[in-house]
Amino acid sequence: MVDHPPRLAEVAHRQQDLVTRVQLLEAGYDDMFIYRQTRRGRWQRVLPATYALVTGVLTDEQRRISAALYAGRGAQLTGLSALDWYGFRYSPRTTDVHLLVPHSTSRKSTGHVLVSRALSLNPKARPTAHYPVCSPARAVVDAARDLRDLRTVRAIVAEAVQRSFTDLAALDEKIIRARRSRTALIRKAFHEVTAGTRSAPEAELRDCLAESRLLPAIIWNPRLTTDEGHTLPTPDGYLAESALALEVDSREYHFSPDGWARTLDRHNELSRLGVMILHFTPAQIRREPQRVRRTVEQAHASRQGLGATAVVHAAPAAGC
Repeated sequence: MVDHPPRLAEVAHRQQDLVTRVQLLEAGYDDMFIYRQTRRGRWQRVLPATYALVTGVLTDEQRRISAALYAGRGAQLTGLSALDWYGFRYSPRTTDVHLLVPHSTSRKSTGHVLVSRALSLNPKARPTAHYPVCSPARAVVDAARDLRDLRTVRAIVAEAVQRSFTDLAALDEKIIRARRSRTALIRKAFHEVTAGTRSAPEAELRDCLAESRLLPAIIWNPRLTTDEGHTLPTPDGYLAESALALEVDSREYHFSPDGWARTLDRHNELSRLGVMILHFTPAQIRREPQRVRRTVEQAHASRQGLGATAVVHAAPAAGC
């Protein structure tokens, strides 16, 4: 056990036992001592010129701190790493740390650090004790540019907006700034959200039903009201001609007691006014799209014209 000089002990404590070679040299240690400590397994070299003064697996925060120490002043956490820091539920987990650095920086990707150079850093990055974190809008766009799966991109874009991490205007600004460089997927996901789609499964349902030659236009996330002007629950999709509502049932939402009670209330409120509600799970939409499409087509055909007798009026969601 090394009894560190007070100044280094303070720095190590502040940086969660992570230090740079420069900090070790300033404390009076030389390269041979550093080498012996790592060779004996008392310290770890986690990145070039970056050491952990403890053994064992680093925590997520220690990985982020070590990456920031390696990249140097000004590096900003972005991409999936930033989404994880913000607490996104549907972004893929990664052990890599994605950093945005000034274009003039000579640092390269290595180990668990992914370095992206930028002519301008994110002016709305949030400061922390060890590194700035790019704004949610910038982090979403940077993450999406490295993903190849539309479903995943849809999920993080929808979550960013639904959970108020960011808004459509901020996302649009970052997408425009990124231009056409690997932004095809996020552009598609963004347009779906602006058109009223609120989640990745809803977008998949929309794609599924768009292939039907029998269904009329579907209003997504409509504003439903009664003859008296009372606001009704908003289904995911609505076919006004047949008074047919479509709902995507998320496990996270509907399997909680409160979520299940709210689902029943929504169902009963619309059913008493003559609306038929079809429920689909994300798994059904993904695995059996033809069956889902056929179910909606048959329900619509059996109720065609009933929408005229229902006391429910539908209009597109605001902004759509």
